[in-house]
Amino acid sequence: MSPLHATLRRHVDAGTVPGAVGLVARGAGVEVAAVGHTDVEGSAPMARDSLFRIASITKPITAAAVLMLVEEGRIGLGDPVAKWLPELAKPMVVRTPASPVDDVVPADRPVTVEDLLSSRTGWGFPDDFALPAVQALFTVQRDGRALQDWPDPDTWLDLLARVPMLDQPGEAWLYGTSSDLQGILVARVSGRTLPDFLAERIFEPLGMRDTAFEVPASKRHRFTSSYAPAEDGTLRLTDTPDGAWSRLPRFHSGGGGLVATADDWLAFGRLLLNAGAAPDGRRLLSATSVSRMTTNHLTAAQRENAGLFLEGQGWGYGGQVDVTPAGPWSVPGRYGWVGGTGTTAHIVPATGTVTVLMTQTAMTNPTPTPLMRDFWRVTA
Repeated sequence: MSPLHATLRRHVDAGTVPGAVGLVARGAGVEVAAVGHTDVEGSAPMARDSLFRIASITKPITAAAVLMLVEEGRIGLGDPVAKWLPELAKPMVVRTPASPVDDVVPADRPVTVEDLLSSRTGWGFPDDFALPAVQALFTVQRDGRALQDWPDPDTWLDLLARVPMLDQPGEAWLYGTSSDLQGILVARVSGRTLPDFLAERIFEPLGMRDTAFEVPASKRHRFTSSYAPAEDGTLRLTDTPDGAWSRLPRFHSGGGGLVATADDWLAFGRLLLNAGAAPDGRRLLSATSVSRMTTNHLTAAQRENAGLFLEGQGWGYGGQVDVTPAGPWSVPGRYGWVGGTGTTAHIVPATGTVTVLMTQTAMTNPTPTPLMRDFWRVTA
């Protein structure tokens, strides 16, 4: 039994997850461990090609799509997003982060494409969820709720525009909202739906055959059930293979809407390690765009103020970038993120490594789970 398999086995036996798929690729070599079952009843063994709701490890994929449009000259990093998202043309900002939602001032400048990519739009979640503007955002940014419950993108954007920003554009890193705005931006600029754009420009060229915003009936035998920890230590069922992902939702979440396998995310990770080139040599992204994605864009103060989410690390476009040795797995330049459904995926350019962990037990807060940290440790 390999250290990777033993690590996953220990957590499955402890009952924290029904099953898990762990993958580590170093160059051409790939190790995969599939442990446990797709549900708590043990209906089917976990397999390498099991499907998971990948949540926020969707974010790097959406950022890559935005950069494709930048490379085509259809948008620029410094362009105001109001050209394509006119609902955001005149945003208001609370006077101070603790101010009530009716104590507002106009934004100092327009929100730009780069603000969206670096999660510094002014909308999003800080460390303090109790702030009035954050509570107002919770009514629109429905993270944790089934995407079938979200309105269509146009309605969602109109609702968001009525929520005051917590910070002026560019001043603070805030989690979540920017990636969903990126997805809407891709759709409006391209004239395609986000699912269609991602399928044509990323999934098909990379052979990501199972990555999508819905799971057809023919694949549901591979689709895991999802759970959340209950107060008594058991796992509470939150979705089934025939549930929320059995049909395309109205809202195509660029921040967390995809379903995928471990090997599909590996294909995307290798695209980044290969400086934007697909396995057949086609260039999907320029080396410059990949560098922008995987380089920290935050100041030291912005990183410190986002300690709950980033734990002192930086943020590129769509994912975290390690800049300090916070753990044995923290290699400068390591890029990736975690998903609230219990997933995590990273690339380490310095070593040519891709690591992917898929589970179906949700996180209870932004802090990575013990299983995630053990996985990072054993694959470092």
